[in-house]
Amino acid sequence: MSALAISLLVFVAAIGGALGGMLLRAKLPREHLSDASQSVVQHGIALVATMAALVLGLLIASGNSSYNSARAQISQLTAQIILLDRMLAEYGPETMAIREGLREAIGPFVTRLWREESSGVEKAGPFVASSGAEALYGHIRTLAPANDLQRSLQERALATVEQLAQIRLLLFAQSASSLPDPFVGILAFWLVVIFFSFGLPAPPNLTTFSVLLICALSASAAIFLILEMSDPFTGLMMIPSGPLRGALPPLSG
Repeated sequence: MSALAISLLVFVAAIGGALGGMLLRAKLPREHLSDASQSVVQHGIALVATMAALVLGLLIASGNSSYNSARAQISQLTAQIILLDRMLAEYGPETMAIREGLREAIGPFVTRLWREESSGVEKAGPFVASSGAEALYGHIRTLAPANDLQRSLQERALATVEQLAQIRLLLFAQSASSLPDPFVGILAFWLVVIFFSFGLPAPPNLTTFSVLLICALSASAAIFLILEMSDPFTGLMMIPSGPLRGALPPLSG
């Protein structure tokens, strides 16, 4: 299920909880709405609201950190690919086939990471390196340097390929992780309880309902942000794939 669908469900559930509290208010005996009873409810809900606020804050901070980390890794990956291509070009014309293979490996990698050939909510499967990516290191390794400059470029290119492999594996590992469903369910339950308590003492009028509507929308928007940032390669906040896909211009021959 997409982040937007989940956040909409949380919004509907929160509003339903508030309406349920308003409806129950009309059926409760007067002693259940006394100041003493309302004090107990307020103190209990204050505990739940505090836990929900802390969890929401921590999840937003954690999601933002993960999102920015993935974005930085994509930028680093793009820069490393451009650097590798420049080193191979400087090595000499004998690396033309390797540079062409590097360009061919980018497309499948981007398609796999951004899951462009599957639905946006489908999770990434087990990591499988493309044959071109696996052969890249071997092709560079088999180069026969004719001088110290080429030998230095070969060593730097091999080190860069190793760094690219590490970043690639990290990105796939991060793309496969997401917020556990029970976690979202418990947080949604807390929000329903909180909004139920809001509706219990509230008089059923337009002003009260409008305020509760805005509060429910704000809470569901926070969950939407958390879910979107936990999966930075799909959804409305998706990291753009264009810069990586177009990092290397076509070879002129």
